Amino acid sequence: MRLLHQDPAGGIMKMQIESEDDIWHLYNVLDGGDLVTASTQRREEKSADKIRAERAEKKRMTLGVRVEKIEFSDFDLRLRVLGTIEEGPQDIGQHHTLVFETGDTLTLAKEHWRETQVDRLRRAMEDSRKPRIVFVAMDQDEASIAVLRQFGMKELAVVRSGRSGKQYVEKDAGGDYHQEIVAKVESLMEPGTPLVVLGPGFAKEALIEDGKQRFPGIFSSATSYHTGQSGMAGIHEMMKKGLGAEVLRDSRVATEVKLMESVLEGIAKDGLATYGPQEVEAAANAGAVETLLVLDSLLRERDLDSLVRSVESQKGDVVVVSEQHDAGRELESLSGVAAILRYRI
Repeated sequence: MRLLHQDPAGGIMKMQIESEDDIWHLYNVLDGGDLVTASTQRREEKSADKIRAERAEKKRMTLGVRVEKIEFSDFDLRLRVLGTIEEGPQDIGQHHTLVFETGDTLTLAKEHWRETQVDRLRRAMEDSRKPRIVFVAMDQDEASIAVLRQFGMKELAVVRSGRSGKQYVEKDAGGDYHQEIVAKVESLMEPGTPLVVLGPGFAKEALIEDGKQRFPGIFSSATSYHTGQSGMAGIHEMMKKGLGAEVLRDSRVATEVKLMESVLEGIAKDGLATYGPQEVEAAANAGAVETLLVLDSLLRERDLDSLVRSVESQKGDVVVVSEQHDAGRELESLSGVAAILRYRI
């Protein structure tokens, strides 16, 4: 996310969407009643003197839409903002939908910015400079190719070897199977992007060696890890066990997963964790909260700035957890808010 202009007095921010992660951050920052201004396409007004109006062509124009509904599509990573036109050259008061993708620019005006919203955009701007991570979780039969984004893990493709039991020839597996995996990985990689290959057995090492022959610039720096499972289960196993910490240390998702493990352990063992709005608020008022975890969808629904300020005033950390991965789903089952404590209360 790139900040192009800011007017704190007017509650206005102009920004450019630089990555798919930014779309998710915007979805969590937008509220009904906000004014979003952006370049869009809309049909020209029809001439009133025509008995049968011809279908007008769409023209590009800048419109300000007062937000009524916000939709995020995880499939094609688009943000749709629906509302009534309040500013623009035509159709004032009529409905329009703004669609945002990577590269688009918008101006967002709010009557009141919550501190958690400002912090989320600030974090989006900082995290946009960190490389994402590409995973290949495989065995001899199947490989899952996934990308770690700021808001969660996304499986992009599954490649199957098609081997057939005892008649399977190992050389053939390294042919089409490896070739398809390597081609998909190459299409995802950008300069500075870490590549992690993991799974049981020796299939991962064979892929890396084959990949070095085809794309040495990509696979020569690949990191391999042994896990008991392949596929997405293997990736989650790796993250929960803390494997690959040097690769994942800057990953927001890895941090959230580790913190949720601490919450669950604290609840089950020593009492140094609690959950639920009332319980966490009581702990915050007592100055006992070391780390506050809040589900991002809960922040969209409720103003929790007072709780956040209470924790921060006591030198505690505040972490917003994405609902798009396992740690977020675990937090959701605990009411969406939890805390790691300095001491039992």
